[in-house]
Amino acid sequence: MGLLTFCLNLTLDGCVDHQEGIADDETHPFFTRLMDEAGAMLWGRVSYEMMESHWPAVARGEVAAPPAQREWAVMLETKPKYVVSSTRQEFPWTNSFRIAGDLRAGVQQLKDATPDGVLLGSGMLATALDRLDLIDEYVFLLHPRIAGHGPTLYQSGLLATRRLDLISTRPMANGAVVMHYRRA
Repeated sequence: MGLLTFCLNLTLDGCVDHQEGIADDETHPFFTRLMDEAGAMLWGRVSYEMMESHWPAVARGEVAAPPAQREWAVMLETKPKYVVSSTRQEFPWTNSFRIAGDLRAGVQQLKDATPDGVLLGSGMLATALDRLDLIDEYVFLLHPRIAGHGPTLYQSGLLATRRLDLISTRPMANGAVVMHYRRA
């Protein structure tokens, strides 16, 4: 069984708005390596649609992008992408699959079938999966910014405090810090 790792950009004040993070030649290779090590990606419908609206065009060379972003996009094309959605039925982006029905059972089945682990990249979905005790690890890229607005991490709350053990930290030259935690 693979681990489910929640990985997200985060500002110092907890904002998870994707436009508030630093997207540069240091952060994109970090996420590309993380994705390469995982067996699959997992998103909620909203995050999936945001990714689907941009990255396939970058991978095809239809959108100008720095080499690090293009590498991310090309790798993302081949990576299995799972989407939790109760409303959308069709997912035409390459290697995209829907998880429908019981959330716990569907995600547990994905974890069981993916020995290299699953990388979760949706904040709202993470809240639901954390409430079901399905997240094993957390990798946060903490950016040296205060956004002053939301959305924020776990803004709808958890049922109880989640205790974590620190696995590693790594500062980046751009001031961001990678923080890797495992459930205690």
